[in-house]
Amino acid sequence: MNNPIRTSDGELLSVKLKKAESNKRNIAFLLVMPLLLFILVAYILPISQMLQRSVDNTQMNSLLSETYKVIQDWNGEELPPEEVTKVFYNELKYLAENKLHGKIAVRLNYEKGGFSSLIKKTVRKLDSFDENENILDQFIKVHKRWADIDYWLALKRATVPYHFRKYLASFDMIQDFDGSIKRLEEKKRINVTLWLRTIFVALGVTFCCFLLAYPIAYLLSVLPTRYSNILMICVLLPFWTSLLVRTSSWMVLLQTQGVLNDILVSLNLVSDDNRLELMYNMTGTFIAMTQILLPFMVLPLFSVMKTIQPSLMKAATSMGSTPFNAFRKIYFPLTYPGISAGSILVFVLAIGYYITPALVGGSKGTLISNRIAYHMQSTLDWSYATAMATILLVAVLIVYYIYNKVVGIDNMRLG
Repeated sequence: MNNPIRTSDGELLSVKLKKAESNKRNIAFLLVMPLLLFILVAYILPISQMLQRSVDNTQMNSLLSETYKVIQDWNGEELPPEEVTKVFYNELKYLAENKLHGKIAVRLNYEKGGFSSLIKKTVRKLDSFDENENILDQFIKVHKRWADIDYWLALKRATVPYHFRKYLASFDMIQDFDGSIKRLEEKKRINVTLWLRTIFVALGVTFCCFLLAYPIAYLLSVLPTRYSNILMICVLLPFWTSLLVRTSSWMVLLQTQGVLNDILVSLNLVSDDNRLELMYNMTGTFIAMTQILLPFMVLPLFSVMKTIQPSLMKAATSMGSTPFNAFRKIYFPLTYPGISAGSILVFVLAIGYYITPALVGGSKGTLISNRIAYHMQSTLDWSYATAMATILLVAVLIVYYIYNKVVGIDNMRLG
């Protein structure tokens, strides 16, 4: 009775079962391997590179590695000693000979305005330098900015291999040369305003989509199938059109001499001299984004409402409840999963929207995503842009975490 059970080939049954389970797991892993590779290449690696780029300054550090070593011992209270300027001169000369000085010029200009032109002018005069004379005096002779200690402090700060100053700049703060953190001058503060505007637009568009989508989804859920299918095609029709085309259409409709204003003028609702300003402001941004993101709210609501039995409302009214109380206490709470799923979908999409605010909103409708694109395309300060993008990513993850804790991701219904 105590003998272990064996299979027909003499192998222990427990060992055989373990091998069978192991083979199943291996086969399942091989089946999902293409998906895992796609996620790794398309999501994990780009996000990892983005996180690294926001704090990485190793390229600058490698170009001026010797300068970084000697300048760390400089106290920054007076102009650097000959030891520091001599090393910097040698490395700058080497970079100029190898056509690499442009890289440090751009990077140093992020730290201190005017550094790019200063480096370029100095490089043109390097051949006239006498290494037996004081290097700092010759730097100052080329340009008086070298006598400004702030430029040397900027050089010291710019050669640090890793730093988090771009994250501070994303909230209109700056780390001073002595290490203290302070806010920028009021006239230079723009990012905090853009963050608040982005959150306001995302929440506002989400609320507008909810107000419009709820009756639409209810109508789709109670109509006969042949009619609801036709209306569903109308809801999904924007998905079949390019986002750029839809945004351009709104520009035609909303501009001062556009279709909507012409209709209002023809109906004598507004005068021709007082046409509505619906473009290049927050009004146009709200209208266009709400229409574009509306299906993402309708579909989750419709999927939930379709499962609610009409007999529940009839039972409530038959027991003396008014239709409004029956809706408020029975029907509306049952649609919470659809409301929460649609809200998080619309909010996450709206908080990172770029094309529509840029075209319809103009300068008054600029969001943080437009600021990220500006630094990626115009200033080429990719570390600044990736720092903002990382903050945006963390904000979305926080919203997702709160949603999972309050509602539960398992309760999400998307259709």
